[in-house]
Amino acid sequence: MDLTSYLVVIKTLRVHQWVKNLLIFIPFILAFKQVDLSRLWDVLLAFIAFCLCASASYIINDISDLESDRQHPLKQLRPIAAGAISQKTAYLLAIVALLLGVGIAVTLSLQFQLALMVYLFVTLAYSFFFKTVVLLDVVVLGSLYTVRIIAGIFAANVAISYWILVFSMFMFISLAMLKRYSELYNLRKREEETALGRGYIAKDLELVSSLGAAAGYIAVLIMVLYIHDPVNIEKYSKPDWLWLVFPALLYWVSRMWLIAHRGMMHEDPVLYALHDRPSYLVGAVCLLGFGLAI
Repeated sequence: MDLTSYLVVIKTLRVHQWVKNLLIFIPFILAFKQVDLSRLWDVLLAFIAFCLCASASYIINDISDLESDRQHPLKQLRPIAAGAISQKTAYLLAIVALLLGVGIAVTLSLQFQLALMVYLFVTLAYSFFFKTVVLLDVVVLGSLYTVRIIAGIFAANVAISYWILVFSMFMFISLAMLKRYSELYNLRKREEETALGRGYIAKDLELVSSLGAAAGYIAVLIMVLYIHDPVNIEKYSKPDWLWLVFPALLYWVSRMWLIAHRGMMHEDPVLYALHDRPSYLVGAVCLLGFGLAI
């Protein structure tokens, strides 16, 4: 294989999407006083297993979305839609990635294996059904992010924090809505009414905006309630520093939706944030708040 072929494989696997699986490390990081440091190796293996299985699911999703992707101005550049890799080769690549991911998963706890199986099942259900159901699709997407955190809880063998799970659901539903908003914004810009393979129409733009922004602010509110909870405060030596997180998240959610309203948002807000300097600054402030609180 030459360099071009390797790049095609990397793009087909959507390696850049692996950053989303870093959520698996969050339970390990937050359980700073209870976690066994020897579990870090298991968390790392869990991350690798999720990355490989996620890549397999992305390939299957791209094949199922083949016709709609070819009619999309951006998605038509994906390797499968562009014909840079054959469907047969893509299927083979998905099978290899899935087998490697499952092979790593079987070395970890049964609970983690079940979480990974749930992720794969829901991902496939999304690819073939849920993505066409209005509103339910964003709830499913939010759930997939939350399952990553649950998998991280099992890999690190720490207590389940329902605060973080509820926060995750609302925050990632907001981001999923942001993704749909950007797609609808571009749809309306092209003067089209419906998107192939999706249940939304251009007229849904304003409602999607309202629901998504509301979900983001609810996530911030949940973070405030977490900080104010006496049980959680006991985990920190200087809990007042946690209040740095509140205005940082409030600013970030507001800014992301403002950028989307201006038509400047990438159709994948997570990838947009990875190339956005203010998002890194917000992340640094949040880490600083938690670090000083410890």
